[in-house]
Amino acid sequence: MAQSCLKCLKYTMCLVNFLFFMCGTAVFGFGLYMMMNSKVSSLIPSLASLNLANILFIIGIIITCVSFLGFLGALKENRCLLIAFFILLFLLMLVELAAACFMLVYEGEIDTFLQDDLQKSLRKSMKYQKSGNSTNSADDWDIIQTTLKCCGINNSTDWMDKIPDSCCSPPVTPCNTFWKEGCYTKLKVWFDENFLSVGICVIVLCVIEVLGMCFSMTLFCHISRSGLGYKL
Repeated sequence: MAQSCLKCLKYTMCLVNFLFFMCGTAVFGFGLYMMMNSKVSSLIPSLASLNLANILFIIGIIITCVSFLGFLGALKENRCLLIAFFILLFLLMLVELAAACFMLVYEGEIDTFLQDDLQKSLRKSMKYQKSGNSTNSADDWDIIQTTLKCCGINNSTDWMDKIPDSCCSPPVTPCNTFWKEGCYTKLKVWFDENFLSVGICVIVLCVIEVLGMCFSMTLFCHISRSGLGYKL
């Protein structure tokens, strides 16, 4: 009976990690595609390398590597791979909890930092718009404003007298009316309205990581007792 349960646990762990590996590969590939074909960059000058493409690329690599360790460790019943999988999951959970605590404690400072950096990005876009040139920053603002149906950071007055066509509501020429809500304001409102859903997603992620650690440690202990610690 115990052997059957452990075998079921082993193949369940293999299946789940294989699914995560495929998801991680898809995220990695999409991030790489965006890096090669998209002009979207970070709207936060202080974190210039932190854009959507790079974030997806890094997340994809992490998911792929961790799930591969879990899959191969369970399939081959290898103690080294299982303990590495356990440690990586534990470290990831610690980083997630630390980031959540940091955002809760320094919420005001983060809000001020983001608004100041977005103002710098917007002023840079206005400067090049005035000279008739196009930049990644200007393109980014156009994409964000068109997608979210918003204008500026807090409202259209952030653009002063250089309001771009992407702020038009509806998008017609000549432009007479603009989106009333700012992009940063709209994102904050969306987050506040969906705070419970975001919290549930974080909790579910932590539960999955805890279950992964429990499964890997159970298999690790079984393999240690069976003397198969270095089976390849």
